[in-house]
Amino acid sequence: MATSPSTSRKNGRKIGSSQNIKVFVRCRPMNSSEKSSKSFSIVECQNHKEITIRERPMDKFAKTFTFDRVFGPESKQIDVYKSVAKNSVEEVLSGFNCTIFAYGQTGTGKTFTMEGERTPDNTSWDEDPLAGVIPRCVTHLFDELRMQKLEFSMRVSFLELYNEELFDLLSPHDDMSKLRLYEDSSRKGSCIIQGLEEVLVRSKSDVYSVLEKGSNKRQTAATLMNAHSSRSHTVFTVTIHIKENTLDGDELLKTGKLHLVDLAGSENIGRSGAVDKRAREAGNINMSLLTLGRVITSLVEKAPHVPYRESKLTRLLQDALGGRTKTSVIATISPASVNLEETLSTLDYAHRAKNIQNKPEVNQKLNKKELIGEYSEEIERLRRDLMAMREKNGVYLANENYQDMVNTMELQAQEITEKIAHIRALEEDMEKKMEIFAEINQRLEDTSNELKKTKMKLDTTKNTLACTQKLLHYTAQEREEQKYLVSAHVKTEEILKTQGQALVNVADTTTTHLAKLHDKLERKKSG
Repeated sequence: MATSPSTSRKNGRKIGSSQNIKVFVRCRPMNSSEKSSKSFSIVECQNHKEITIRERPMDKFAKTFTFDRVFGPESKQIDVYKSVAKNSVEEVLSGFNCTIFAYGQTGTGKTFTMEGERTPDNTSWDEDPLAGVIPRCVTHLFDELRMQKLEFSMRVSFLELYNEELFDLLSPHDDMSKLRLYEDSSRKGSCIIQGLEEVLVRSKSDVYSVLEKGSNKRQTAATLMNAHSSRSHTVFTVTIHIKENTLDGDELLKTGKLHLVDLAGSENIGRSGAVDKRAREAGNINMSLLTLGRVITSLVEKAPHVPYRESKLTRLLQDALGGRTKTSVIATISPASVNLEETLSTLDYAHRAKNIQNKPEVNQKLNKKELIGEYSEEIERLRRDLMAMREKNGVYLANENYQDMVNTMELQAQEITEKIAHIRALEEDMEKKMEIFAEINQRLEDTSNELKKTKMKLDTTKNTLACTQKLLHYTAQEREEQKYLVSAHVKTEEILKTQGQALVNVADTTTTHLAKLHDKLERKKSG
């Protein structure tokens, strides 16, 4: 996100390692409306890192989320600042770009957290306990710069995004003309807002008055969720240039930017009570927040295409989401049971954002001579363009036509980049599928070889089985023959046994008769 043409160059940047976006949750106390409607608290802030949601009191089933820090209903403005924004101020003074944005349902305290309120006794902003992140950041910046006795300049801008149109809240004119948004060709992921007023501030009080002036111009409207609901997204940007002297006597310019973003309410149209024009407005707000949700999902899932260009909000936040900025998110919620759906939606949204990784880079320190040289070249180029226009020598166009042409070229370049990314993703996908196809082919070939071997083994086994069956058949025949022969032998033995017994009986009878005959003969001899 940028508000003026960038003069930084890619070479010389200190590229940091990847780091996750920091996500914080703040739960406000229950308000009188919620108490009168007999809502009960669904939120438990058990410690500084976890928050638990219970749909009913004493419910065993609960959902717990973990974040970088959780602020309960009793938290103070100073507690939020110290945990969320203090480090960002120090990073900005070191030359980084930092973004802090508040997200949540209408009436949960986004604007209170970012801007704060004034106490009735007219206490100054830097001493007011109700002061929000923005005035405290400004106070801290001025205190640090003065304490370090640095030579610096500070500029602030205040931008409003309403119904997908950009407006300058610090414009000296009352017509609130729309601003135009362009891509910054010198810094990918950044954009330039043509005509955005950058106000030079020399003290804290200057910034406070600028903040009040811009806040009073914001688009507000009553909804069921909040009687004075902010109906737009705002970006308050502080740009610091710090002069440094090298040992060689050269003058360097160190730049740091702090973007403080207050998003419009995230509730759905039906719950907000918006009708007619306000409903269409809420639709536009929801559309930009839905696009922001798709961007977060694409970054978390490492998708080849991230839809930054689908809304102006995501174009403004492109560098803060997956880019070179150090980013923190404050998700604000209501503890009331009547807002359960929106509270869970906000926490899911914030929990996904925890997984986004940025690669913060320190802005290049610019040499004074080089800077003057660049400005001189720019002036000379503009002089040549002006001369060509006056003399009608060369190509000259009406500003609107030229800007349309530039926008068309930018869109085409972006489309080409997206198509190339898509083609690369398809090529990678095709390579993976080819690898899978080759692996499947190899497995098929191995399986075919195994099948051939198995078939050969099966044929051999079949042949062996056939031989065995034949042998079994022959063996069975031989066995039957043997059984028959044995049976015949048994019968023959029985017959022979019977005949033998008969012969024995005949022999016994014959022997008896012979004995009697001998006895008779003996008697005759003796007689």
